[in-house]
Amino acid sequence: MDFESRVLPELRSVLAEFPGFQLEENLELSRSYLTGPPIEKSEHVHTTSRMIPSVAGEMLVKIYEPAQRTGAKLPALLWIHGGGYVMGHPDMDDALCERFVQAAKCVVVSVDYRLAPEHPYPAAIDDCYTALTWMTDEAELLGIDLDRVAIAGASGGGGLTAALALMARDKGGPALIFQMPLYPMIDDRNITASSHEITADNATWNRTNNLTAWNMYQGNRTEDSGLSPYAVPSRAESLAGLPPTYTCVGQLDLFRDETIEYVTRLAQAGVDVEFHLYPGTFHSFEVMVPQAEISQRVSNSYVDALARALHP
Repeated sequence: MDFESRVLPELRSVLAEFPGFQLEENLELSRSYLTGPPIEKSEHVHTTSRMIPSVAGEMLVKIYEPAQRTGAKLPALLWIHGGGYVMGHPDMDDALCERFVQAAKCVVVSVDYRLAPEHPYPAAIDDCYTALTWMTDEAELLGIDLDRVAIAGASGGGGLTAALALMARDKGGPALIFQMPLYPMIDDRNITASSHEITADNATWNRTNNLTAWNMYQGNRTEDSGLSPYAVPSRAESLAGLPPTYTCVGQLDLFRDETIEYVTRLAQAGVDVEFHLYPGTFHSFEVMVPQAEISQRVSNSYVDALARALHP
């Protein structure tokens, strides 16, 4: 049975229109697919952009918070956008970050980390750690509760979330109450069954995309040993001591098997983990077909999971 015939009927129409990413042939064109029209801003969320100090000089972060705030400190989320480490911008997740603010009554900081191949590893994870430490160092300015800090991201952003959780653990902070790496890109080896299974040109992320993006992120590294788990979280020797975790993945997602392995290892390491596998769904389906019933069910599930975690 081919890829498209296995997809839920309510999700199939987008596959016929999706041109597919051509990362090697035309990276700038592929990047343009992730930029849509500006959203209609919610009157209940106040959004600001600011530049913060970084390894590379300055870095953009977007801050989302309730428009009507009291003096009470709020929980905080560092959000890391997706794009396979080579595409994406915080602007593409404005609507989702507003939703997090309203559902979880929190402050969201979204980081504009540097992208490969112009800036290979460790640029992106260094930027994410810088943003996390800035957010916690500026807790008074931002009005956030340091006892309720979470990190989350999707796809490549999910990979950076998993890497950042490892880095924060190993560096002794900042302390995290929760991590939510959604359908994360965490294994560069491409040896799982699902990494061989998803090859269709109209798959939203296929084997060719994954091999190319990992090569770009790693600077076309050739040796297969000694790579840091901060680059490839699946290579971490131990997942013990990580914060409680929520993740999900589609059954027709190239990242299915590496996500399942990650969840299994988290559970075996004593980390509380909630996991959902959705049949008939492909990579980032809830973003591409947001009106579908399954998409609404999935996004509601992870938004609710964040809200529960930040308000224990």
